[in-house]
Amino acid sequence: MTCAFSPSGQSVACGGLDSMCSIFNLNSPTDRDGNLPLSRTLSGHKGYVSSCQYVPDEDTHLITASGDQTCVLWDITTGLRTSVFGGEFQSGHTADVLSVSINGSNSRMFVSGSCDSTARLWDTRVASRAVRTFHGHEGDVNTVKFFPDGNRFGTGSDDGTCRLFDIRTGHLLQEYSQPHGDNEEVPHVTSIAFSISGRLLFAGYTNGDCYVWDTLLAQVVLNLGTLQNSHNGRISCLGLSADGSALCTGSSDTNLKIWAFGGHRRVI
Repeated sequence: MTCAFSPSGQSVACGGLDSMCSIFNLNSPTDRDGNLPLSRTLSGHKGYVSSCQYVPDEDTHLITASGDQTCVLWDITTGLRTSVFGGEFQSGHTADVLSVSINGSNSRMFVSGSCDSTARLWDTRVASRAVRTFHGHEGDVNTVKFFPDGNRFGTGSDDGTCRLFDIRTGHLLQEYSQPHGDNEEVPHVTSIAFSISGRLLFAGYTNGDCYVWDTLLAQVVLNLGTLQNSHNGRISCLGLSADGSALCTGSSDTNLKIWAFGGHRRVI
């Protein structure tokens, strides 16, 4: 369900329905079948692992989100849980947690999105309560992503909207949504990413659309779903290259597509 490269690129973490997060060292020798051996198993969640992210500039710590309504900060070296966010604490999520994003400017802060229709801001030094809870969505919050400046973050939801929140004030800064008729099914937002400057928001939808939003004007600059050879299934994930020059989208149509902003596209 989720995977992430470590900051150094030397290891990969992945998690899913087995309720565990598995760590693979990419420098380990492969077996006779070409498979990498398991380096470490992070066990402790009581529900599926929906999302994971390494703490920036560290290969030794990562944060996971789970269907058990919690997020966990792990020490990969020991395989132990450093902190559990939510669960028995009243300020935690009340439904499955679907996504986490760590602040690139302050790695002690992270946000989580949940099926309880909220996003929550956490400080890794204070696991007992969320710093702030963000309301407004009318469906599951499937994805969260910090804005490049670290002072804002974006969300994508089953209600068909993306939103931009300010972590300092808790205010909603912008909403990104397309008008739909009363009887028209609204496609869900499955995944989002920001351009390096933050001026563009990329959002993938269950109907195969991938909108490029102007974050300031809340207007659609481009819909990749209308271009030739676009996906014909739901967009399940997307990610921006490190230099910001290309976007990769994954879909239930079994294709990965790389969209280069110079106009070149490659299908894998």
